[in-house]
Amino acid sequence: MPDDYLTLGEARSRLGRVREALAEAAVRSGRQPEAVRLLAVSKTFPGAMIRTYLEAGQADFGESYIQEARDKAAGLAANQPAPAWHFIGHLQTNKAKYAAPLFDVIHSLDSLELAEALHRRASALGRTIQVYAQVNVSGEDSKSGMSPAALPAFLEGLAAFPALIPQGLMTMPPYDPDPELSRPHFAALRELRDRCAPHLPGLSMGMSGDFAVAVEEGATIVRVGTALFGPRG
Repeated sequence: MPDDYLTLGEARSRLGRVREALAEAAVRSGRQPEAVRLLAVSKTFPGAMIRTYLEAGQADFGESYIQEARDKAAGLAANQPAPAWHFIGHLQTNKAKYAAPLFDVIHSLDSLELAEALHRRASALGRTIQVYAQVNVSGEDSKSGMSPAALPAFLEGLAAFPALIPQGLMTMPPYDPDPELSRPHFAALRELRDRCAPHLPGLSMGMSGDFAVAVEEGATIVRVGTALFGPRG
């Protein structure tokens, strides 16, 4: 069986395992499972697998590469139910013209220059885009995102772009196979949200290896790829 083939039964089984773990983590943190949204990270995987997950009941899909996402969206344009597309990679300002008509949610907004470009393109199309401000809470040089200190001024400036609907904050902790080592970074993002943006409840954080810890620390949307699609080549 080729790596890019997935039966409906296996898709439902994988979704069930992830949703069960997500629900258990939500209950441990005193929240309802429905308070956490599952984003299936489908980057590098074919549209056929996305179609199978749509049939299995998954609605939200995350992509990191503009051209790949455009190709998949075109191939799935007539699909019912239709996928909701999220952009989760680093977005260059000069690619805003391609992102604005395609994505329902952008998780990696990290500058007012990018915000202005997205707003201009979305406004021209008569649409709005949900956005998360990406914050580099770990301070890692290799990670994108603004510093925590820059967040208040960024949020103030974002108010000038009504085509962008702020949802909350996003972060990516340093990779470590021990999910507990991600906990301080998730907690730091939650505390930053509570301090600087209590009106924005969203926290986009957690991936396949640490999403349960992220949910325990307040995540409202988790970005899960490997646990659903398998390892990337």
